[in-house]
Amino acid sequence: MRLQLLLFSVALATSAHAAQIGPDSVTTADGQRTFLLAQPDRSPAGARPLVLVLHGHGGSAAQALGQKAGASPLAAWLPVADREGIYIAALDGSKAGDGKPGWNDCRRDAPGNPPVDDVAFAREVVHKLVAAGRVDPQRVYAMGMSNGAMMAYRLAQELSPPLAGFVAVSGLMASDNGCAPPRQPQQRIPAMVIAGTEDPLVPYNGGQVRFGNAQRGGVLGAEATVLALRRMNQNTAPAQRTVFGVAQQRDSSWVERLDFGAANDPGRVALLTVHGGGHIEPSISQPYRRFYERLVGRQNHDIESAEVAWRFFSGQPGQ
Repeated sequence: MRLQLLLFSVALATSAHAAQIGPDSVTTADGQRTFLLAQPDRSPAGARPLVLVLHGHGGSAAQALGQKAGASPLAAWLPVADREGIYIAALDGSKAGDGKPGWNDCRRDAPGNPPVDDVAFAREVVHKLVAAGRVDPQRVYAMGMSNGAMMAYRLAQELSPPLAGFVAVSGLMASDNGCAPPRQPQQRIPAMVIAGTEDPLVPYNGGQVRFGNAQRGGVLGAEATVLALRRMNQNTAPAQRTVFGVAQQRDSSWVERLDFGAANDPGRVALLTVHGGGHIEPSISQPYRRFYERLVGRQNHDIESAEVAWRFFSGQPGQ
């Protein structure tokens, strides 16, 4: 495992310098919205896949892609972009009621959600990159963390053309859902949920999202979220179980993965339960410091979330 961690760290450091990351923007009814675009060092010809990266509440596109202090494990998308020849667009949220950047997700009972159309923002980003000949509109994916994960559920319901898949980390579906009705069955979208059983902010078994004493709206539990996604995808496949990390116990956590549907099934759904994990992205290459873990819970180091997401998006078996 130490060798694996070293290899991931070297790959990430090398790719972070090679990746071309630049600021960009689009204009929506809410005004100018900004994002960072990361592209591989050797830009491939033709339209390529795009991954929309959505930071958590209080974060930023720069933080998500490792361009400032407190970098997110979502920065592990940079070596994936170089290796696979794909584009990464990290979007910036708008200021919420508490003055911190966030997303207008599906929680109708969440006070202070920014009153903006974030679906239109994502749509304009996709349209701009498709019009430039860079992105294939049929291969647009999303991965979000926390509030960004909850926004990913909204994009999966409302974005058109529809996403080709999404991953939600430490964020569950709204129990009081204020978004559009579920999409039509023919628009089946592969979905993966990554959730920690000891998450102190977004409870694994559902309930109120909490930041300190403040309540931030209700969510379904992780298993109920996956059940809802399976219903939306008309997915009746039996679960295939895989376990990671039981032998190592490096961080007192381990990952149990349930796959509903084969790797190439367009309606596939997966649940990765991080037993003992907190409100934090599992990562091999991007460990958080201990003081941060005291606030949000343990970080698992048995899987690399971005790598797991890409394999899921691209229909590859395994973690």
